[in-house]
Formats: sequence, structure tokens, C-alpha cells
Amino acid sequence: MDTPIQLIVPRSAFVRFDGRMMPGTPDRLAQDVDRRMALAREWDDLVAQVRELPGFEDFLRPPRIETLLPAAQDGPVVILNVSRWRCDALVVTLDDVAVVELPALTQESVVEQANRYLQAVGGYEHEAAAYLQAEQSFVASDQDDNALIAFAEAGTHWAKEGDRLEAELRACLAWMWDSFAEKVLEHLGYTAVPDGPTWPRVWWCPTGVLTLLPIHAAGYHERAGIAVLDRVVSSYTPTLRALVEARGDRGTTAAPSRMLFVGLEDTPGQPRLPNVRREREVLEANLPVDRCTTLTEDGATRAAVLTHLTEHSWIHLSCHGDQNLADPSRGGVHLYDGVLTVTDFSARQYDGEFAYLSGCKTAVGGVHLPDEAITLAAALHYTGYRHVIATLWSVNDLHAAQIAEDVYGTLIVGGVLDPRDAARALHDAVRALRAAYRDRPSVWTPFAHTGP
Repeated sequence: MDTPIQLIVPRSAFVRFDGRMMPGTPDRLAQDVDRRMALAREWDDLVAQVRELPGFEDFLRPPRIETLLPAAQDGPVVILNVSRWRCDALVVTLDDVAVVELPALTQESVVEQANRYLQAVGGYEHEAAAYLQAEQSFVASDQDDNALIAFAEAGTHWAKEGDRLEAELRACLAWMWDSFAEKVLEHLGYTAVPDGPTWPRVWWCPTGVLTLLPIHAAGYHERAGIAVLDRVVSSYTPTLRALVEARGDRGTTAAPSRMLFVGLEDTPGQPRLPNVRREREVLEANLPVDRCTTLTEDGATRAAVLTHLTEHSWIHLSCHGDQNLADPSRGGVHLYDGVLTVTDFSARQYDGEFAYLSGCKTAVGGVHLPDEAITLAAALHYTGYRHVIATLWSVNDLHAAQIAEDVYGTLIVGGVLDPRDAARALHDAVRALRAAYRDRPSVWTPFAHTGP
């Protein structure tokens, strides 16, 4: 019979249970306090070390006002603060920050106007899609009578939604003027159409649900002088710090001064964009061959676009765009093999100078977290593109092509694109389009500039 193995463990190997160190006992509380104090001291030491590094002096501190005032070096920045207690405009200049009280603006009215605006835009786009589907069914049916009737009815519904959209837009633009825009411009001394060729600049930094609205077009457009478009050149910035950084010198890190054109005339499930060719021809006519790379149709894939972005400081996206208001990071531009999303763009850092997003709805944010300003335009701006031109909702590609042609006609000189005047170029192009379609604000309101 085998002898059982006995393990002899010395008494010193046993851990003595000490009831004094149970959670909640005085000794354990004292030990926890000591440990937390030690960790706090270690944290403070590490933060102090980080703040000694160049560029990290304000690490984990609220930004100092003197570091943000330079955002207004070329014109005032207007931060529109909306809350349930009160609403104000914080007007930032190089010297200080002034508070302009906005008693006519309330959080409830902002939400109401935003909802009406979004419903009108959404209704119009829904009927536009239904009209496209009815047209395709009519063509495929070899002009069947029932398909013809459905096609005609879809056209009637689309026209009605178009009229509703124009009416809601006019009401929204007038409401913004009466609620805050006129008062802000009067505070700044911009009370009439400028006399000379050089117009003042204003940067809008909206918060809350106001990020969804076309502030740059606020006003009454039946006659000149009673609208933001008639008094200042508007741009947007998601934050003061973003504007300061966009003005910074990038030294030798900038991408090569070349244009990447991405265009798709035909995208599955989307209306055809016949004027993509026109936008491409504008660029090819004004830029040397070695300064313009073209990706079209099956060559405009997600991988190809992402690869070429780092090799070009200018990009022009002439394709359908979309925005998911419930999940803005999933919005993006429709390419040959899928959607290039906000998340895809944000995953990298670029040193671009100019991005033109001729697609639809590339500047609309989300409704659940509107302060986050998660739009394709904002994403490109945050990831390094200094100037971004984008649209707030679906636009007719004929009008989009006209705006692009006018903007590039101003910015490209001698085969070189100089984006520093992008805001003024867009402003002039939009005013020209408004002169032709003054009673249809949906035509000229959607175009917006983000950046310095």
C-alpha cells in the first residue's frame, strides 16, 4: 500500500487574517485615504511635467482668454449661446468679449424652428426620391398608363413640398434675423450694405440646435440690406480654438499643392448628376494637368480616395452626400463601392488647404448631440483642411455646378488655387445666384464656408 504524501507547510507561509483591515473599518479608511493622497500627488506631478512641455502649458486647464482672442484677428467671432435660462451672443474681438443679450431668442423657439426646418427639408427630399422612383418605373414600364399617372402624381407632390420648403425657409430666415442676427450686426456696427469692395467678415459659432440652421442667410431678401448676406461675409467655426489652429503656420508639413477631383455621375439608388462633368471641366480648364488628379466612376473607390487624400492639399468631391441625423458619424459621401463616412475621414490627420464638398447635406449635424457639430465639413476641418465649402441639404446639381464655377473662377489664378479668399468667393457666388432666384431660398441658402 502506497504511503500517502503529506505536505508540510511552515506556519510562516500562512497569511494571518486581520479583521482591522475590513472595508469600512477605521484602519482601512486611513489606508485608503493615504493611498488616494499618494495617487493625487502623483497625478499632480505628472500633470506638472506635461505642462512644462512646449505647447502644453494649458494641459487640462480651461483655455485662457488671451489664447482665444487671436481667433478674431480678421473679424469678430459670434458665439451664440442657447439655454433654457437665457440666450446671449458672445462677441469675441481682439480686445475683449462682449455680451449681447438676446431676449427675443429662447430655447423653445429654436427647437420649434429647427423642427419645422428639418421637416420641410426632409419632406422635400422624400418627395424628390419618390419622384425619381416614379420616373424610373414609368420608363421601365414602356410608358404604361398607370405608371404615367403615378409619375404625374409624384411630380405634383414634389412640387407641393417644394412650395412648402420655400415658405418655411423664408419664415426661418426672417425669424433668425428678428431673434438675433440683426441685433448682433447692429452691435458690431454693420447696419447697411458696405460701400467699398472689401466687406467685413464675421464668424458664426452656434451652439445647441442652432448648429442645424443657415445663420449666414438670415434676413429678409425681398429687398437689399435687410439680411446677413447684404452686410457681411459669413463663415463658420466649430470652436474658437479650431479657428486659431486653422490660422496657424504649418511650415513644411503641408500636402503638395495639387487638386484631387472625385466625381460620380451615376450612383446606384441616387439621382443622376449630369453636371459632375461640368465641374470637372472647370478644374481641368484652370489647372495644369500635373496639378489635378481625377477619380471618377469605378475609379472613385473608398480606398483610392483615402490613399490620394494625403497626396493633395486641395480636394473637390462632386458626388452624392448624405447625413444621418440620429448617428452623424455614419454620414458621408457616396462613392463607387460604398459610403466614405465621417468616421473614415476622422481616422486620419491631413494637412490640406481646401476642401469643396459639392455633394448633398455635407454640413448638417446631428439632432441628439448638436453641440458636437459632427458633420463631414466639420470632420474635414478638424482633421486638417483649413477651408471647407459644403452644403446643408440636397441641392440641384446645375446650381451646385454654377457655384463651383464661380468660386474657382475667383480662386484659381495662373493655374494655382489660392483658398485664402474662399469665403468671399463663395459669398459673391451665392449673392449672384440669389439675384437669379430671389424667391427660392432653397437654391442659394445651403452653401456654407467653414474656416479662416
